[in-house]
Amino acid sequence: MIDKKAFRSLTYGMYLISSNDGDKLVGCVVNTFQQVTSEPPQVSVTINKQNATAEAIQKSGRFTASALSENATMELIGAFGFKSSRDIDKFVGIKYGMDQTGHPYVAEQMVAWFSARVIQTLDVGTHIIFVGEVEEAEVSSSEKPMSYSYYHQVKGGKTPPKAPSFEGDSSPVGSSSESSSTDSSAATPATANGTPQVAWRCTVCGYIEYMGELPDGYMCPLCGAGKEFFERIEVDPS
Repeated sequence: MIDKKAFRSLTYGMYLISSNDGDKLVGCVVNTFQQVTSEPPQVSVTINKQNATAEAIQKSGRFTASALSENATMELIGAFGFKSSRDIDKFVGIKYGMDQTGHPYVAEQMVAWFSARVIQTLDVGTHIIFVGEVEEAEVSSSEKPMSYSYYHQVKGGKTPPKAPSFEGDSSPVGSSSESSSTDSSAATPATANGTPQVAWRCTVCGYIEYMGELPDGYMCPLCGAGKEFFERIEVDPS
């Protein structure tokens, strides 16, 4: 028997992994970036094969990683974690830099960044593990780095379906039924005539959309999360 709750005791950080696909800049959110050795300095990252970022790293042989701060916004996380680089340019409107080889790294809302050259890959089924030797690294802020548990328990964030730690449900990792609902006291208020109004709340960033049903293909206008990341609520339109 495998109790999936056991995996919730593992600790992770929150990182934006970036690379180039020709002239196109790509990136995604991961919690699987980690140091492997100190001499030489080596790191690894695990990314879903279907991600555009994984394909770009395979082609370019390089990747960068930006360690997010606790103050990173859900809009930034949502854009990199719940949208595809095949569909949008994730770097539009954000501050980013280039390493010495011309590969991008996110340069805002983060505490440090790394640039690595891939020296080994390992196919692990749905994902690929990239091992890279770090050739550049810089501390950018004294703020606290964001942990995966902080993202879930404080930010109220969700796990994208392609993530290695996705458990097949929409409840925040490590949350109770109380903490998994944002402002539950306001979820079912009545209107003046006693009839609540139906709305939909993005479980990634908290945005509320007032409509009876969300259409297919709907995406959150703030963070870009898809329809599947919205929960039905009842609100007082007044």
